[in-house]
Amino acid sequence: MLVYGGYRWQHHQAQDVAQASDVELRLETLNQRLTALRGDQGVQAKRLQQAIATNHILRDELLGLSERSALIEDSFARYSDPARLGAQALRLDEAEVLLSLGQQRLQIAGDLEGARRSYALAAGVLEAMEDPAYLNLRQTLGQERAALDALGAEPRTRALSRLDEWAKTISAPQPAKPAVAASPQPWWKRAFIGIVEVRHLDQPHVLDPAEQADAQAGLQLEITLARAAAERRDTAAYRAALDRSEAWLDRIDTTPDAANDARSQLREIAAMPLSPALPTLGTTLIQLRQVRASNREHLP
Repeated sequence: MLVYGGYRWQHHQAQDVAQASDVELRLETLNQRLTALRGDQGVQAKRLQQAIATNHILRDELLGLSERSALIEDSFARYSDPARLGAQALRLDEAEVLLSLGQQRLQIAGDLEGARRSYALAAGVLEAMEDPAYLNLRQTLGQERAALDALGAEPRTRALSRLDEWAKTISAPQPAKPAVAASPQPWWKRAFIGIVEVRHLDQPHVLDPAEQADAQAGLQLEITLARAAAERRDTAAYRAALDRSEAWLDRIDTTPDAANDARSQLREIAAMPLSPALPTLGTTLIQLRQVRASNREHLP
């Protein structure tokens, strides 16, 4: 009995040791699983933080897209507003009228200052328009205004001023020549003095006061015709009248030096232009009309 009891005790003892080892093994396995779960939990926490950060970024981008969409809608509504299109059309009409008026004042009336003021007003009207489609118009108008400012005085005004100054010098009374004592005339001159006049070819023909007055009247008439031609910018008639005026200079009692000087000045005056040399004049007006025609074609 003692032997059997000892055997049973050893057997229970061995079972207890085996159970204890199995429990320790299970506890170690559970600890490893718990450690792995904690690692997975940390990874998931990091992923969750990254997802939250990404969500914030996406939210900010979505808000930015919403704001941009609202701005685009506002811009579209503003540009499609019929009232705005009507105001823009009125401003374009005003700019076209001002540009046409400035061009006509310069070409017809020769009013350079008036043309500059009209172009300045048209520039103010175009500057008030915020549409970038009219940027080229504003640049072209700036170049045209710069050309007008660089022109100085109006060419026809300069030519008429020079002509008036020249006419005053020609019409001024000439200094009286000293009287020369008459030498005794030969008998044949005294006999035919009322019929034949004899003079040397190399001597200038001296006119009497009546003939000089007629020459002055003819010269003044040609100058008047030249002024009239200059007023209507008829360059051919202007220069033809001055050429005829040069022929009258030979019949006016002046010294040879004064006559040559007057003739050279008259030729300089005849060569002066009567119209401004502005190849860019009217460019902005033409471009504006093309833009308006294009806008009308794109209207529904």
